Amino acid sequence: MILIDKVMNTIEKYQMLAKGDKVIAGVSGGPDSMCLLHVLLGIRESLAIDIVAAHVNHSLRGEDADKDADYVEEFCRSNNIKFEFIKVDVHKISIERGTSEETAGRDIRYEFFERLRREYKADKIAIAHNLNDQAETVLMRIIRGTGLEGLAGIKPVRDSIYIRPLLFCSRAEIEEYCSLYKLNPRIDKTNFESIYVRNKIRLELIPYIERNFNKDIINVLNRLAQNSKVDSEYLEQEAENKYKMYCTYKDYKVIISKEAFHEHEAIITRVIRKAFDRVCGDLRNFERLHIYQVIDLQKNGTGKQAVFPNNAAAYNNYGEISIYLRSLGSKEEESPPEGYRLQMGENLLKALKLKVTLEKHPVKDMLNDDSLNIKYFDYGKVSGSIILRFRKSGDRFKPLGMTGTKKLKDIFIDLKVPQEERDKTPLICFGDEIAWMVGYKMSNSFKIDKNTKEALKIKIESEE
Repeated sequence: MILIDKVMNTIEKYQMLAKGDKVIAGVSGGPDSMCLLHVLLGIRESLAIDIVAAHVNHSLRGEDADKDADYVEEFCRSNNIKFEFIKVDVHKISIERGTSEETAGRDIRYEFFERLRREYKADKIAIAHNLNDQAETVLMRIIRGTGLEGLAGIKPVRDSIYIRPLLFCSRAEIEEYCSLYKLNPRIDKTNFESIYVRNKIRLELIPYIERNFNKDIINVLNRLAQNSKVDSEYLEQEAENKYKMYCTYKDYKVIISKEAFHEHEAIITRVIRKAFDRVCGDLRNFERLHIYQVIDLQKNGTGKQAVFPNNAAAYNNYGEISIYLRSLGSKEEESPPEGYRLQMGENLLKALKLKVTLEKHPVKDMLNDDSLNIKYFDYGKVSGSIILRFRKSGDRFKPLGMTGTKKLKDIFIDLKVPQEERDKTPLICFGDEIAWMVGYKMSNSFKIDKNTKEALKIKIESEE
């Protein structure tokens, strides 16, 4: 049987299954999914795989949908296959989520598959996408204006979990297989109605192209997907190498060095996408225009900022681009306007997730541990309350080695501190005077000298 050979070659080529795997199979009851389930059943013993059939009733087709579930359940019972089933109101859920019924149905199915994978500790989730589905997907993405990665279409294996053993089998081959083995699959009548975009492509666009332009369009589109996949994978690998070379992740943000923007457009655009993905967790809602907005931002002067979907933002700091999530609240909202009054010993500032420790030491007992987050001050020069606060308009500071004061804003500029970091930099104040720009400079007014008898050690660290 040609289909069996194709499926086994696909499984082997892409290493879809290993001996002893537990597999969740999405089964609607239609020809594609019943063919998939039957093929898995045929190799169950030789590969010692455990199969769980997962069926979703979308409550869109009334009695027909109920009969689909009964059919799949009976097939599973007759063949000793575990059967899992849910019934949901996709129409209602699509309204609640603000999406189409098609999107809501897909999301619900995959959520169900993932839940079963966790419950059964399954290794793979098998989906019945085929050659025709691939062609429809590629056409649909072309219509929407996809890039090279989109042209690659449906992947045979995704995230090392989702497998598609039928991806290189045509719908005609699948129907022939079902007929040969008398599977009598259920037929979803809505597949023959032009109610969804995919249905319109399947029922109207592809037949039109076959009649008027190329009768082999299904295979042509699949070759396009394969060629695009090869090129896309190469570019993605190059982009990954460049990302590691030019990008650093620190304090929940990705910093892209200015040298990265000298790379070819095909590479830098992918590097930027990776940066957004690292910060936001996914690329949902990001479009081509957002990627090029970052490139334009890098060409502008330092201090420029842009905002993006998913609460993301980018900032130009002397040609370097920082990509980060915008704060949901300012420091002024998190802390009292006058700041936090510190006491000797440990001070836990939960709102800031900081621990500030104050200790007095005889000068002779001072340790050589002065660093970015530890400083020693002349305790005899300290007057007034010891306060941790953030910058405010008009702040001035006397850096170590200077006799006069300078605007805090100018010092930040001299140090090339990014705009978004300035409001987040803690300031330790003795009374009304800034003693320490934490992480940067301490004040000349409170330095240790030959007359110092007692030193005040201040240590700031993350509460975590």
